[in-house]
Amino acid sequence: MRNYLGCENEIKTLEEEVDNLKSPFGSEGISEVDTQKIKNIQEEINQKLKETYSNLNSWQKTLVARHEDRPRASLYINKIFNSFTALSGDRYFGDDKSVTVGFGVINNRSVLIIGQEKGEDLDSRIEKNFGMMRPEGYRKCIRLMNLAERFQIPVITFIDTPGAYPGIGAEQRGQASAIANSIQCSMSLSVPNISIIIGEGGSGGAIALASSNKVIMLENSIYSVISPEGCASILWRDPSKSLEAAEAMKLTAKDLLNLNIIDELIEEPIGGAHRDVETTVLEVKNSIIKNLQFFENLSKEEIYDHRKQKFLKIGRDKGFVKSSNLSDKNLGYKETISQIIKRSFNEFKFIYLGILIVCLASLIAIFK
Repeated sequence: MRNYLGCENEIKTLEEEVDNLKSPFGSEGISEVDTQKIKNIQEEINQKLKETYSNLNSWQKTLVARHEDRPRASLYINKIFNSFTALSGDRYFGDDKSVTVGFGVINNRSVLIIGQEKGEDLDSRIEKNFGMMRPEGYRKCIRLMNLAERFQIPVITFIDTPGAYPGIGAEQRGQASAIANSIQCSMSLSVPNISIIIGEGGSGGAIALASSNKVIMLENSIYSVISPEGCASILWRDPSKSLEAAEAMKLTAKDLLNLNIIDELIEEPIGGAHRDVETTVLEVKNSIIKNLQFFENLSKEEIYDHRKQKFLKIGRDKGFVKSSNLSDKNLGYKETISQIIKRSFNEFKFIYLGILIVCLASLIAIFK
């Protein structure tokens, strides 16, 4: 049974009509299938899908990112990678089912694959805790990322989580520390790590594994520090203002690409990834191969510096660059002339205004 969003009511009606037309058993018994009418309605469906999905607002994209039929990490892993071998446990407490971690092969190259799992039905969602990882899940990822580092194996991560699990047990076992250590591990790797946000990228639960050389998003996925409902509850004390919160947070792939927070956007088929899974999987696979090839000829130091500069330059026009002093291995911020002038004016605007007034007064006195 296909699930529909609120903005897809007309599409739902048309698809139900197509399903009825495809059945040869009507109210009057067996009848001939009207293929021409089916074709016309299907064209109308495609047109409405194109119109609907090209005009989604930020809140509607959030709903698409959470869609029940959206492809999960396990599907991408099974279709993209060969010889996948899952590994379990953090060697401290237990195994977290909300994340699948193991080694596989893509394009004849071994990679470590990490996939956050929300589950397919109610039972699997409960088992996988709705994609909310516990400390043992992050520690499992850290253990295997360190193993990948030892054998110089790239890391591929599929992000899909509303956030880290906030339960009492998780807090008692060191949830905050586990997330912080996962971020540190991801940032310190000397092998390339690539993160693909396939659905929700929520809060520290996502950034713990998305501190990568390349952060890639599917077109209708989201990436934010908090959910729109949570943001609306804090700012307006009204969860119904989720639309305003979603628009203000700039959590969509296009907004984040414009802000240079992510590196690449993968376009989805008309109607979203859940309507054409094979095409979506192929696009994701091509993106992974392309980005792995980008890092093939880079040294360990260059891969590390690439990741470091990527995060240091977020929010800056030019970013952090290597110092011109060869003996200085640290990064320094390089400003353009226009930025220097603008900053200087903002800092000393009252002094400049006073000088301008004195100059004008002097000119007036001279001409008088």
